[in-house]
Amino acid sequence: MSVREFYDEIAAVYHLVYADWEASIQWQAEILDAVIRERLGAGRHRIFDVSCGIGTQTLGLAALGHEVAGADLSPGAVARASREATARGLEIDFSVADMRDCDGHPRAPFDIVLAADNAVPHLLTDEEILTAFEAFRRALRPGGLAVISVRDYAKEDRSITPQMRPFGVRSIPGGRCSVFQVWDFDGPRYDLAMYFVREISGRVPDVLISKSRYYAISIGALTELMHRAGFGDVERIDGRFFQPVLVARG
Repeated sequence: MSVREFYDEIAAVYHLVYADWEASIQWQAEILDAVIRERLGAGRHRIFDVSCGIGTQTLGLAALGHEVAGADLSPGAVARASREATARGLEIDFSVADMRDCDGHPRAPFDIVLAADNAVPHLLTDEEILTAFEAFRRALRPGGLAVISVRDYAKEDRSITPQMRPFGVRSIPGGRCSVFQVWDFDGPRYDLAMYFVREISGRVPDVLISKSRYYAISIGALTELMHRAGFGDVERIDGRFFQPVLVARG
């Protein structure tokens, strides 16, 4: 299953990954906004979210007054993000695109290129990630920022496989949905299956399963690839976002 197919399948229910998606939209935007303003100063910044998904980061940053563009490989996710923006009265320029081609956006260069929530490790080799980082740098104005958030795979125990990663049981109209992942490690990569088990009163329970593959790349290796792509001042930030954040100056 391709990355596009993975996110297309779960676009309608992806918000259930969060216990409270609306609160998470606001909280994540406030943290990312603070990180940006600490480095670029106050004001309205031009942000390109190159892995926008259903809009979790994009919506919140636009609501804070930034000029935001969003792109994703998944047409289903982009369509959902666009609907969410319209419902909130937000003007966001959405498109379907690969992050490795982000420098081709007609509104480039940007102040910030953003790739949050462990999107970069969908690229399965160092060469693919380097290609993306080089595109990030070209999509930035001089002195702009690349901001990514990723899992800290150095903390993951790969000796046990498969592994179940529970997210929780969410209330949905008429019932509940249990959300969890199963990881199967294969050396430096792993296959991830995302489960949404829906139980609605009076109906037979149904299960939505979508699968993708990830590269369990270390943050140290990502930092080196950012340097190779021409970035400077690569900084790791821990303890503020729900994942480690890497910030690099273009």
